[in-house]
Amino acid sequence: MDECIFCQIVNGKASARLVYQDEQATVFHDRHPVAPIHLLVVPNRHIDSVNALDETSTPLAGHLLLVAQRVAAQMGLAASGYRIIINTGPDSGQTVFHLHLHLIGGRRMRFLVGD
Repeated sequence: MDECIFCQIVNGKASARLVYQDEQATVFHDRHPVAPIHLLVVPNRHIDSVNALDETSTPLAGHLLLVAQRVAAQMGLAASGYRIIINTGPDSGQTVFHLHLHLIGGRRMRFLVGD
């Protein structure tokens, strides 16, 4: 997906402040943070959203969560807490149609149920 900004970041064709990368996932700073720490955890292969996952995606989905956990600990968020958000579809606020987890922390969060 040459036009996907997250694919471009994963492949080094677009700039981002990378935090972590392995053979399955990449983590980088969100360009429009909503908290002191706001990272995006993305699979390296293009997947539009959670709706595009199936049973064969189970290992990758688990890996993305474990990467988020590992990075949260590295960023000093494990003890105080953090939030993981996955938006799916336009009504949820998904604007980049490449599956991604928002890892947010560094301050106390308020209860979130939508607008």
